[in-house]
Amino acid sequence: MATIEECRTALEKLSDNMAGAEGDVRTAVALDRSVSCRITDLDVTFAGRLTGGRIEVLDTFPGPPREKAEIRLAMTGDDLVALVAGRLNFAKAWGSGRVKLEAGLVDLFRLRKLL
Repeated sequence: MATIEECRTALEKLSDNMAGAEGDVRTAVALDRSVSCRITDLDVTFAGRLTGGRIEVLDTFPGPPREKAEIRLAMTGDDLVALVAGRLNFAKAWGSGRVKLEAGLVDLFRLRKLL
């Protein structure tokens, strides 16, 4: 099972990957939105902002998100680490329910470019 630090590192790597993206992916992440990532097996939530093409984690706390973020993710720590490492396909994981992504309709259309 992934640790909280491994999950934080994975989110930092995801942020770095997004910041270096080009084309459609760069357009998809060029949002300014609140974001939360709930790690279900660790019962912890990372909360922050997607801004400037990066994820800035501002807070980490136990349990579910305290406020409803504009973009919400939920998954196990192992799945987060596997997604960022490229060992788990996001579209398949989302389609099977292993990864949950909730956002407004316009944001979902923009984020689908990441798939």
